[in-house]
Amino acid sequence: MSVKIRLRRMGAKNRPFYRLVVADSRFPRDGRFIEALGNYQPIFNPARVSLKEDKVYEWLNKGALPSETVRSLFRRVGLLKKWELMKKGEDVSAVAIKTELLGKKKLKGKAKKAATAKTEVPSAEGAGAEKQS
Repeated sequence: MSVKIRLRRMGAKNRPFYRLVVADSRFPRDGRFIEALGNYQPIFNPARVSLKEDKVYEWLNKGALPSETVRSLFRRVGLLKKWELMKKGEDVSAVAIKTELLGKKKLKGKAKKAATAKTEVPSAEGAGAEKQS
């Protein structure tokens, strides 16, 4: 029986938030789980993460495998680095866990077109200046 740490989707349509849960890999995504480890709220800017660190380390020690998304989330928060230091037996008191994640800025609609137009305008002006000479 393989135990995974993964995200369980909750919330309304177009307003998701996720719970980090420990579940048997054979159970459905939003089905039965063993224990809840925290929350992830990507809607907020910056995204919010709350974790029960001691429970996460306990399950990692027991051999639970994080999913790809959860592993990425742990890496961004700083928990994965702290876990690796703990396994080596080094001091982890200096490593802090983040509660907010800064995402990449995404350009939407008009802003994206304006950004591409700005890059095209200088090349068009340069070509026009060469023809006039």
